[in-house]
Amino acid sequence: MRFGLIMAVALLAGCAGQAPPAEVRTVRVEVPVQVPCRVKKIAPPAWAADRLRRSDSLEVKVRALLAERLQRQGYVGQLAAAVEACQ
Repeated sequence: MRFGLIMAVALLAGCAGQAPPAEVRTVRVEVPVQVPCRVKKIAPPAWAADRLRRSDSLEVKVRALLAERLQRQGYVGQLAAAVEACQ
């Protein structure tokens, strides 16, 4: 009986020294990666005020400047959309 008890204690002590098996887990890590932005180059329009002459009437000059303002707003909108696409 004594021998059996000693053997049981020895066997249990041998199991206590072993490390548990390693747990294999797959972990997903989000890492930002820089990606080159590929956007078509936006060509500036032919501005309406570039065609003005010194001899043009005030009305023609004002109309050309108003038209150029609208052109510039559209051009800036296209540039902003291109920048937004790269964000």
